[in-house]
Amino acid sequence: MTDIVFVHGMFQNPKSWENWIRMFSDKGYNCHAPAWPLHEGDPRSLRDNPPPGLGELRLKDVIASIEATVRGLDRPVMIGHSVGGLITQILLSRGALSAGVAIDSVAPNAMVDFDWGFLKNSAIIANPLKGDEPIYMDAKTFHGAFANSLSEGEAERAFEATATHDSRNILRDCMGEDGRIDLDAPHAPLLLIGGEEDEIIPAHLTEKNHRAYKDEGSVAEFVSFPGRSHFICNEPGWEEVAQTALQFIERNGVRAGSGARSIEPMSPS
Repeated sequence: MTDIVFVHGMFQNPKSWENWIRMFSDKGYNCHAPAWPLHEGDPRSLRDNPPPGLGELRLKDVIASIEATVRGLDRPVMIGHSVGGLITQILLSRGALSAGVAIDSVAPNAMVDFDWGFLKNSAIIANPLKGDEPIYMDAKTFHGAFANSLSEGEAERAFEATATHDSRNILRDCMGEDGRIDLDAPHAPLLLIGGEEDEIIPAHLTEKNHRAYKDEGSVAEFVSFPGRSHFICNEPGWEEVAQTALQFIERNGVRAGSGARSIEPMSPS
């Protein structure tokens, strides 16, 4: 069976991929959803009892953890959200993947956007005056910044089910050397997906990320979804986003049962 590795972003954990895992498993893919270090378990328990050392977690630690999973497979497909999208681009650039889908992805090489929502939320998360203090997600912030396309009630339920706290150092590191890749080099097929109502990663930043890929012999595509927030992978209509990812993967020659060796899927926690 062909392996797909799903990589979550900040303020989420593998719980956020349950719908996608069911869909892709039903299509015959062998699905893996590894947790970042210190992100294993039930989101509510993680909020109530933040793991010691969470605020000290670095991007390189997360990349190393995900790469260890990938290296145990045979050039899997990777689908990543937010920072998980950046990790997808990084591992694609290292030749470790057969294809990648980066959704509402943090852009590599310290690319920024002057959208107010992007600047505000990035400044809050990366605030250097907070040192290694974790950033604690709450329901109000989750609705306003992460799931702004949802009603208050929908956002509250989404927060309860999926939200976690996180390390400020992750976003800080995304803007540094650990978040850099060679955008001129050949790479496996890559799809970048943006949400037009995203207050954290504006769709035009994702489009800018797409335009930065320069190798004419490599496949890089961009799709933008209207009315979608940073919670694009689970808000109403997530099936359309997942189907777009699936079609891209299969259009570029990666099909269920077509090459990766079969292993037992990891628990999505």
